[in-house]
Amino acid sequence: MQQLHTASAEDTIRLGQKIGYKVAPGDIITLHGSLGSGKTTIVKGIADSLQIADEITSPSYTLIAEYEGRIPLYHMDLYRIDSLEEFELLGAEELLYGSGVSIIEWAEKIEQLLPDNCISITFCIDAAAEREIKIEGIQEVLTL
Repeated sequence: MQQLHTASAEDTIRLGQKIGYKVAPGDIITLHGSLGSGKTTIVKGIADSLQIADEITSPSYTLIAEYEGRIPLYHMDLYRIDSLEEFELLGAEELLYGSGVSIIEWAEKIEQLLPDNCISITFCIDAAAEREIKIEGIQEVLTL
């Protein structure tokens, strides 16, 4: 596990870019943390490194946003999902095992469906208002 700190949105985007250069088709990234902790911000950096030109926003109301780039990106926000069955009804499970990278905010809601080899990123805001970011599942050391 790697533990990093970012002091700004720009730092978090840079970290996302570094992660994005290391992902491959079929990778699943799970994002954990409270509202406003940096989950969508890191997705912006990952999308940038995947050469996605579209603006990245949280798909809170649409639940799933699909982007075309060097590798397709499936950005899911499960904040409004109440059950595993509701996720299955969306048909999103096939995206998890598709040819793109799946990034899932609030992934703990579908934990039973996820493989063991996911990249897991957990966000906390510390006393100095910096983001403490714990990353599991990426072999290379990431630095800012």
